Amino acid sequence: MLYPVFFRLDKLKILVVGAGEVGEEKMHFILKSSPNANITIVATWVGDAVAEILKEYVDSNVVVKIKAVEESDVASHDLIVAATCFHDVNMEVYQWAKKHGKIINVADTPDLCDFYMGSIVTKGDLKIAISTNGKSPTFSKRFRQYLESVLDDETADLIENLKKVRDKMDLDFKQKVSELNKITEKLIE
Repeated sequence: MLYPVFFRLDKLKILVVGAGEVGEEKMHFILKSSPNANITIVATWVGDAVAEILKEYVDSNVVVKIKAVEESDVASHDLIVAATCFHDVNMEVYQWAKKHGKIINVADTPDLCDFYMGSIVTKGDLKIAISTNGKSPTFSKRFRQYLESVLDDETADLIENLKKVRDKMDLDFKQKVSELNKITEKLIE
């Protein structure tokens, strides 16, 4: 049903419509995983939690436009997140997104989502995406918390060291894979 992918959010333009509680949750997790994401927030007002997040990203690629969302906002972005508490606004954003061939997530409306924003475990360069196909975001959240608690903080160092080993190998692709498999097989013992 779902196919997990990892978007380069520094290369895509994200539109988040809404800056209240739902918009804050979406922005928080986007920026946690991709602090260099290109985000435009369009909202008629900004909640306190979003304002706090924005203080951390003053010199970043996060732009806020205090206004009602327009079709041109949707048309000029790659990924759309409709995160208002107004069903009619979210529906209008959804319809514009479909009209312009955009990929959209309508918060708390799985039937209108082209993608879900699953739970993501981050340990340095390691990212593990967790999804329940939209059936239980709470389980995804708890499983993320569990993995974060059991994955050692040294995981980031391990990955960096494996990259250094791989970069030093003067082997063809197949040989590199074979050697790296031998090195890493001890990780699952």
